[in-house]
Amino acid sequence: MTIPPAGLPGLPGLPEFPERPEILCSSRVVTPDGVGPAAVHIADGRITAVTRLEAVQARPGVTDLGDLALLPGAVDTHVHVNEPGRTEWEGFASATRAAAAGGVTTIVDMPLNAIPPTTSVAALAVKRAAAAGRIAVDVGFWGGIVGADVRDRTEIAALHDAGVFGFKAFLAPSGVAEFPHVPMEVLAVAVARAAQLDALTVVHAESPSVLAAAPPVAGRAFASWLASRPPAAETEAVAGLAALSAASGARLHVLHLSAAAALDDVLAARDAGLALTAETCPHYLAFTAEEIPDGATLYKCAPPIRGERNREALWQGLAAGLFAGVVTDHSPATPQRRAITSGDFAQAWGGIASVQLGLAAVWTQARGRGHDLAELARWMCTGPADLIGLGHKGRIVPGADADLVVIDPDRSFVVDPAKLAHRHPLTPYAGRTLHGVVCATYLRGERADGDRSPRGRLLSR
Repeated sequence: MTIPPAGLPGLPGLPEFPERPEILCSSRVVTPDGVGPAAVHIADGRITAVTRLEAVQARPGVTDLGDLALLPGAVDTHVHVNEPGRTEWEGFASATRAAAAGGVTTIVDMPLNAIPPTTSVAALAVKRAAAAGRIAVDVGFWGGIVGADVRDRTEIAALHDAGVFGFKAFLAPSGVAEFPHVPMEVLAVAVARAAQLDALTVVHAESPSVLAAAPPVAGRAFASWLASRPPAAETEAVAGLAALSAASGARLHVLHLSAAAALDDVLAARDAGLALTAETCPHYLAFTAEEIPDGATLYKCAPPIRGERNREALWQGLAAGLFAGVVTDHSPATPQRRAITSGDFAQAWGGIASVQLGLAAVWTQARGRGHDLAELARWMCTGPADLIGLGHKGRIVPGADADLVVIDPDRSFVVDPAKLAHRHPLTPYAGRTLHGVVCATYLRGERADGDRSPRGRLLSR
């Protein structure tokens, strides 16, 4: 079957993609070797072979995608699902439908914002029970490091044995009382214990002392929010984590790095052979502080979106390989919590819901800077999968899960919040033109997008 170039999803004339393809062919298949023509063979949920197009000509069961691109499904290791406890903010069903719609086939859920937070095996069991049978993509979980974990290694070890992908800690207040931050000296104790298990520790890296000395945020001015979270908060915290990695040998990962100046310490750590990595997010690569109007609380996140020069420096760091991956930090909340009406940055919950738009948002910026689809896949598929040890995800190679996304990288669309699948249609991308239309998403060789029955699996490390 030959599929001509697709229109936008849901528009008349878009052919049906097969539910369970045997062979997918494209002139633009993204593999670890680059972008080129290939045939991807699928059986029993796995990729069995990647061959030349000529080898499958005239064979039955072949779906020819033409010039539509075939990428590995994206792996988003930074998603706040908020269920149970704050399911009115999001939830597993809505978050994973949005992920599938955006070409994301694996997410890892953060340990906070749900009640209870994932700081014990019992809490992990509650969260897994809430997700079971309701997820459209595969879902893993982070554990949490808070004060009680530092005093008693039992829960760290037990959560590790239960299959969490690592442990998250905050150096600055998290925003929710049930997940308190830990000082650097206390984190050092916890990290040393996690390191004995070869467990990855991921850190919200902002210095509380720098934040305390900054001017408080007030009112509708975005400049006030930006001034309250200066770059020095990140650079001081990342420097401290680099020193901690050097002293302990622990595997540490900097979450949602916003301040490009902190990349100096990431580069120095890499050159010194330290196990320190970092990630950034689509919104830091897409938006600039200069374009954010006052009262636009949908742009609020921590660390904040910074200026244009900072954004370009982040892109330079990404091109230089200084980031382990690009992930969304999907962090939704209700319209009331986002203070949409008042536009008060002091009152608004921070976080950008973008799991459905991350691939397109990054590709839109990347293509204009001369980057290709292979780099996009490395940043948003292979890199995050490698960070958490999922060697069978995020790549088109024999033996990997047949998690695949069909994208029209040349076609653009205007973001309509009403068409978003997450619980609340709130996004700073509203009205923006993005490139890269997701035409179909496959999870282990079966369609996962749309209104199909959820068939995601709960993952363990």
